[in-house]
Amino acid sequence: MGNPRTSEFALPGRPLTRAAFLKLLGGAGALLACPVATAGATLAPMATRPIPKSGEALPVVGLGTWQTFDIGAGEAARAPRREVLRQLFEAGGKVIDSSPMYGRSEAVVGDLLAELGTRDQAFLATKVWTRGREDGIRQMERSLARFRAERIDLMQIHNLVDWKTHLKTLREWKAAGRIRYLGITHYTTSALDDLAEIIAREPIDFVQLAYSLEVRAAERRLLPLAADKGVAVLVNRPYEKGALFHRVRGRALPGWAAEIDCASWGQVFLKYILANPAVTCVIPGTSKPKHMIDNAGAGRGRLPDEAERQRMAAFWDSL
Repeated sequence: MGNPRTSEFALPGRPLTRAAFLKLLGGAGALLACPVATAGATLAPMATRPIPKSGEALPVVGLGTWQTFDIGAGEAARAPRREVLRQLFEAGGKVIDSSPMYGRSEAVVGDLLAELGTRDQAFLATKVWTRGREDGIRQMERSLARFRAERIDLMQIHNLVDWKTHLKTLREWKAAGRIRYLGITHYTTSALDDLAEIIAREPIDFVQLAYSLEVRAAERRLLPLAADKGVAVLVNRPYEKGALFHRVRGRALPGWAAEIDCASWGQVFLKYILANPAVTCVIPGTSKPKHMIDNAGAGRGRLPDEAERQRMAAFWDSL
């Protein structure tokens, strides 16, 4: 069936493969352009949003590393990931999200950032994913070592595993300057109420959750609550593991995509998410530089207004 990210998509009335679109833009330098940029124009920087608890500006498109960075030491595997990171920074992004659950991903990211000399440009987010205070501390120490970092920007409690125990430790680490922000995560809609209950009563800096055109349950309660409580939102699974691309395989982009500065289905999917003002950053995972470049394009240009978001949702539901 093929990789959904390399399958055919189209501009209105003119089918293009994703590879052909990238070639049309004229190489890696031009690939960073906003879809509506004219020749010779200075590219707008990637949009940022403030972290509510601090006001620190965070670029709106980052990088997830689940599966895509769990690789060995061979150069053939590492070269494209190194280029993905380079393109993330080149485009103005900085958020890199990982977890001990993701196999070798933390160590691979740490190695590649050291090779690129870009550790200081990265906003490193990872997770604690175990039970018990001491095991949690040991796991977080390993994450620091794997990242080759003295401090983690964001430490999250992965899937709420033993969250009460770890939250106490994270507060201690934040006070000591070992982490800058603390958060909670889950990837299922069944956990949204649990996330909401914690946000409602605990001082949390970040929440990470699944949200997409296909999975919109977070819109009902959690996203408004996060905005009300001043909690930053990281969005995982924006493409539902590629299922969104499979659903539009061979289908031309609707005419309204150009109105919101989208040149690919991937940008449509990401801009729907980013148009929600409660969202701080979306973190699609990829191991392919051309996809990183395309993803970053969603961080430029006009976002849908609320009426357009509703139209996008209605369009999706009609497919």
